[in-house]
Amino acid sequence: MTARVRLTLLQTALVLAAGAALTGLTYLLMRRHTFFSRLLDVSGAGPVATPPLMPTVVDPQVFADRVQTATLSALLPQAGLALIVVTALAAVLGWLVAGRVLRPIRVISSTARRLSAENLTERVPVTNPADELSALAGTVNDMLDRIQRGLFERDRVLDSQRLFTANAAHELRTPLTTARTAIDVTLDGHPSRAELLAMAGDVRGSVEHMQRVLDGLLLLARSQAGLAAREPVDLAAVAAAALDAAGARAAAAGVAVRCELRPARVSGEPVLLERMVGNLVDNAVRYNVAGGRLVVGTGTAGERAILRISNTGRPVPPGEAETLLEPFVHGQGTRVRTDGLGLGLSIVRAVTLAHRGRIAVAARTGGGLDITIDFPQNPVTKDAGSQDIDSLQEMALP
Repeated sequence: MTARVRLTLLQTALVLAAGAALTGLTYLLMRRHTFFSRLLDVSGAGPVATPPLMPTVVDPQVFADRVQTATLSALLPQAGLALIVVTALAAVLGWLVAGRVLRPIRVISSTARRLSAENLTERVPVTNPADELSALAGTVNDMLDRIQRGLFERDRVLDSQRLFTANAAHELRTPLTTARTAIDVTLDGHPSRAELLAMAGDVRGSVEHMQRVLDGLLLLARSQAGLAAREPVDLAAVAAAALDAAGARAAAAGVAVRCELRPARVSGEPVLLERMVGNLVDNAVRYNVAGGRLVVGTGTAGERAILRISNTGRPVPPGEAETLLEPFVHGQGTRVRTDGLGLGLSIVRAVTLAHRGRIAVAARTGGGLDITIDFPQNPVTKDAGSQDIDSLQEMALP
């Protein structure tokens, strides 16, 4: 039986039991106490103008017993009929009330049947006033939210793994082929010691290249998988450390560095943020021109922490600036091999998205790139003297 039928039967049984008890109690009380509507005159003389109710020869006690018996006999059928009518009405009302009470549960059940792994956007309506059923609906909605977040994280991790596998298979093919060719060519005959050393050097270079590719892909996959923990980080301090590390290479390449670092505190994973800023500075120096310039600025704008890096370099078509964020793309929208791996900006984008940030890449008119990244600012450590984003725009390269 359904819950509605069980509730209806329970309510009907309760009404039937209460009615039967009331009828039995009434019967017992009337059996013990029978009241007459008027007093009987034992001598047979009633009130004036009122005929006697019975002959004077009848014993009053016998007459009272007869009235009591007739009254009780008439009470039982009438009370039974009334009990049947009340029980029927109780059954109908119990059915309606049970349906009304169980309606939210039916809504929850129908919503759960419509949901699937591909459709978790629907939620159970929470009724008013707040009672046990509304609490149940809220609990089901919270459970659906957790399931949806779990499926989203699963899909993101799977996408990251698929991207890692595809990129690794593509990029490792060339160094493996190079190593295999060097071994086959060298061992085809009687190689000298010098030829063996040259082969070993080629193989070592290929292995080092594969190691760099795998390290970059692992960091990219880690960034795309999300953050395990968050800590307060100041982008100004991270940028200063990255500029110090790249100072010698910038000086050797003749790149002039200018910076304006103001506090820009965010909540994130320090290792990923350091790698992000390091990749930006490294790319700005690597793909710059002799005698070029590099400008780095940090600050805040409203509720956002801003990092901006602008550098000179070779001309980049405006439509190809965004393609540089793809893995292994160096330019022209293709996978071109240079002294770099082509993972720098793709790692930067992955770290930015993992921290709920936004990245904008624009090609400068005279050559080079202008990259702006903003993150949600940590409300606990928000700096009162935040600078407007216009200040960062003014310090960028013209």
